[in-house]
Amino acid sequence: MSKNLSAAASTEFDDMVKHAYQTMGATNGGIANAVTQRNNVVGDTYKFRAMGKGLANQKPSQADVTPMDISHSLITATLTNWLAPEYTDIFDAAEVNFDEKQELAYTIAGALHRRREQLLIDAMDAATPGAQVATSVGGADSNMNVEKVLRAAKELNDAGVAMDKDRHIATSASGLEAMLNESQVGSSDFSSVQALMTGELNYWMGFNWHIIETRDEGGLSTAAGDVRSSYAWHKSAVGLATGIDIRTDVNWVPVKTSWLCNGMMKSGAAIRDTAGLIEILNDET
Repeated sequence: MSKNLSAAASTEFDDMVKHAYQTMGATNGGIANAVTQRNNVVGDTYKFRAMGKGLANQKPSQADVTPMDISHSLITATLTNWLAPEYTDIFDAAEVNFDEKQELAYTIAGALHRRREQLLIDAMDAATPGAQVATSVGGADSNMNVEKVLRAAKELNDAGVAMDKDRHIATSASGLEAMLNESQVGSSDFSSVQALMTGELNYWMGFNWHIIETRDEGGLSTAAGDVRSSYAWHKSAVGLATGIDIRTDVNWVPVKTSWLCNGMMKSGAAIRDTAGLIEILNDET
């Protein structure tokens, strides 16, 4: 077995992992693309700056101006180190079997993709949202429904959150199923989206939709009685700080007589503005 992996093969593998990761985050595929990002962070923390609102005041003739005294605060994201290693013997020659390498690259990218999303979800769970939409909205002990989406939009509107295409919702597969069962969503009589034809929601009711499956990393949290937290937010309200972007290395480990393929990243998340984060409680029983 060759212990000499060419630089070209190692670089190709690194590029393949990055490509797979970017593919997973395309369009509505990843919530990491739905937040404010700060890259090349040095150190273990990054402080996102939050600026309060100003209030214009009337100026009497020849009087001194009165400063608005806009508040400034710093929101700290703590960066943590994450690895996605795997021993493999696929690098058994200078040339690497393409199919196996591609599968491993996709596996490593997937692990890092899910972990980065979990950092964002955990930050949402830890925050006090600007508002909470109860399970009783749209029906007693109800799952995701049109009324809850309307209520979440209303809460964001009332907080002065921008009404643009940077609003997002993350919900579960059960929440998506419940939405597709809503006549206002699935019927062409109400919408030109015709979500039932594709079985998915991409952009509806002013929100980009993201479906978070059941994950070993945790996914969207549940409380007693199968009440799951979904979230609606604006891109500017959630921050992701990255010190080490997705990258890989491949090293020969003699005692294992194998190559150690390792994916790594250093990232942290924080809620920059709780007014732009709405928790939606769905009963999935």
